[in-house]
Amino acid sequence: MVEAAWGSNPRFSDGASLRFVRSEGRTFPRHRCLVPASEFHMRVGDKRYRATLESGNFFYLAAIWEPAMGEWPLSFRIITVAANAEVARYQERHGAIIERRHRMQWLDATVPEIDLLQTPPERTFLVERLLGGGTSQSELAL
Repeated sequence: MVEAAWGSNPRFSDGASLRFVRSEGRTFPRHRCLVPASEFHMRVGDKRYRATLESGNFFYLAAIWEPAMGEWPLSFRIITVAANAEVARYQERHGAIIERRHRMQWLDATVPEIDLLQTPPERTFLVERLLGGGTSQSELAL
């Protein structure tokens, strides 16, 4: 494991640090990496939500890394897919989930991207609304 900055070098994107890259129509033959996660957060207006796997397991987000350049450090961008049924109520896309059993297939490029970068099936996530103080309230538990 190594530390890296989240977002691409803004020198190559009109000053914006791009944090995501869409999976559709793309291949990622090199610089694949994984971001370990137990949840991801979403915001709708001033409401905040947390999505976890229904199973409670941790997972990985598929990503690509970019080498350090000048003063910009080693960095990564998360690859996104269309949101599954639970998340689509809050946003259109989310990071591509790589299950633990598929981590080496992603890293070694032994399985085509199209087979791994899929929208998860319905009932994959538990989405909870985050309230003040870090507590949560279950909003969707299918």
